Amino acid sequence: MKARDNYTMLFDFYELTMGNGYFQTPLKDRVCYFDVFFRSVPDGGGFAIAAGLEQAIQYIQDLRFDEEDIAYLRGKGCFQEAFLDYLRTFRFTGDMWAVPEGTPIFPGEPILTVRAPAIQAQFVETFLLLTLNHQSLIATKTSRIVRSAQGRPVSEFGSRRAQGPDAAILGARAAYLAGAAGTACAMADQIYGSPATGTMAHSWVQMFPDEYTAFETYCKLYPHSATLLVDTYNVLKSGVPNAIRAFKTVLEPQGITNCAIRIDSGDLTYLSRKARKMLDEAGLTECKIVASNSLDEYIIRDLIQQGAQIDAFGVGERLITSKSQPVFGGVYKLVAVEEDGVVIPKIKVSENPAKITTPHFKKVYRLFAKDTGKAFADYITVFDEEVAGPLHLFDPVDTWKDQVIQDYVAVPLLQPIFQGGELVYRRPTLEEARAYCAQQMDTLWEEVKRFENPHNYYVDLSPKLWQVKQDLLKEQGHRG
Repeated sequence: MKARDNYTMLFDFYELTMGNGYFQTPLKDRVCYFDVFFRSVPDGGGFAIAAGLEQAIQYIQDLRFDEEDIAYLRGKGCFQEAFLDYLRTFRFTGDMWAVPEGTPIFPGEPILTVRAPAIQAQFVETFLLLTLNHQSLIATKTSRIVRSAQGRPVSEFGSRRAQGPDAAILGARAAYLAGAAGTACAMADQIYGSPATGTMAHSWVQMFPDEYTAFETYCKLYPHSATLLVDTYNVLKSGVPNAIRAFKTVLEPQGITNCAIRIDSGDLTYLSRKARKMLDEAGLTECKIVASNSLDEYIIRDLIQQGAQIDAFGVGERLITSKSQPVFGGVYKLVAVEEDGVVIPKIKVSENPAKITTPHFKKVYRLFAKDTGKAFADYITVFDEEVAGPLHLFDPVDTWKDQVIQDYVAVPLLQPIFQGGELVYRRPTLEEARAYCAQQMDTLWEEVKRFENPHNYYVDLSPKLWQVKQDLLKEQGHRG
């Protein structure tokens, strides 16, 4: 099988059967609106981080069926020949809006909206969910881990435990966007610019006749980036003493003080404190201590609270797989159609209230307090509403939350990405997206960032949108 240069065929098969069906009905060219949103934050957190838009854009631009695809579909024996001919010239001609990568996002609000003819809108569903769910998951987990380190650098070390090559590379990208200092994945650096770092494995130490020779050789080869792995044999009895000897013998005569040791096993609090004392007594006060070994946000937080003398962390499997909660749960739902140019809202009802969708083509605004610059609510409106003047935030259940706000700034979150199939969005570099993410994180109250029992950030519907939803629910109730 030939290598793929695009992911057009990466969709659920029912997108094709529905497309073939639409093609044979008047629904073929009906314009539809679909929202991507998620229902709960991973790990019980207060917010998530949006990521994956860059790959969504590239996917849309590359959409095309080649003759191998057409031959495969013909072989399934269930597609009309006219439909296969249509696929030969298929391109995305619709519109798309999305929140920029790095934006803190909350349950229930659209993070991406597609407006397109029915067949096109269905075809893009699988990949959009795949890329947004995966990278938003890893970015969200990374944000938690980075915050737990309290300013100490965190590097992503998870390639060998990732669920496939793309998961390793794009996971490293998402981790860097959300605040990781770098990655162990060379290809993520080569493709996306996530800085790749790394020095040695235990095998390097084992290759040499003794631990000191391994360390001395490495210091001679890489005098300006020597991080020595000191737990191959015994951290305190041989590892740290041999590292000190190598630093003093090779680096100190050159005036080089930039060096580090890495501990990858054992009681990291105890070992790091003992190692710090040994390094300081040897005059190596600038030598850093790096820790790794199945870390996550809770272990890192505990290590710091226990007084561990750790300057940086390497985090692998629990970051790159989001091991504690490995599914993001974003969904793609029809919210409106157009009839003679008029937007007609649609709703999906369910006996599970959490699965009832919010209908209509919508806008999402983030509300910032003028006096603090902090975000205090997101406000979802019908597409033709403007947000200005005194604003009534309300909750039909918790009426005590009713309030009228005036001193605020409303910033639209959904940005135009495609218009008529043409890209209209300036794609930021990864460094720009990373900086934007850090800036947006600073607009959140610390209470929202808590790991346990975070403040419930307010996501409100405008009175007009709320009424549309209630009317549709009543209508569906009568039909039922």
